[in-house]
Amino acid sequence: MITELISKIAVWILETTAYAGAFILMALESMIAPVPSEAVMPFVGFLVTDGKWNLWLAVLSTSLGSLAGSLVSYWMGYYGGKPLVLKVGKYLLLNRHDLEWTERYFNQRQGLLTVFAARFIPVVRHFISIAAGMGKMPMVPFMLVTVIGATLWNGFLLYLGMRLREHWTVVQKYSHQIDIVIVILAVIGVAWFLRSRLAARKHKLNN
Repeated sequence: MITELISKIAVWILETTAYAGAFILMALESMIAPVPSEAVMPFVGFLVTDGKWNLWLAVLSTSLGSLAGSLVSYWMGYYGGKPLVLKVGKYLLLNRHDLEWTERYFNQRQGLLTVFAARFIPVVRHFISIAAGMGKMPMVPFMLVTVIGATLWNGFLLYLGMRLREHWTVVQKYSHQIDIVIVILAVIGVAWFLRSRLAARKHKLNN
């Protein structure tokens, strides 16, 4: 299974590169790379429980990694999102008005709450920083809610790893199933969006 392979690679990286490896893995996790935090943070908890790692250094390195990866994604959206949408957006039924709506949304309070909440949602947290960048969310508030949300989520998984070591394979199995459900919901949401846009375009042409 892919999840098990990723977990094995993550464990090897953590054991051979220590905190630097944790930083890199969580940076990748915060980008589009297929590195789920559920495959990293519990094993960090194992190392802390075994006395091989310091708890606070583990939290610091993983939180900074999450921030670094999120900033890379943010800049991707900030500098590349608008040109991409304007160039190929028509093929995805996106337009300039969608960009304007995104900018308004992420510059309001609900934008901050969305970025914070997304840190706790599998799959979604890999893409939210790109959306925030496209929406030109102010940098400092983005960094603040990202660090807080990522630290809480990472800390939660680290704690589970410390407490549920013997049963972690069961927890990982169910977390993977949750990921699948969220992906299905996301596909349904995209399909609904495309259907609505096509219907609106057809109605406009008929009138």
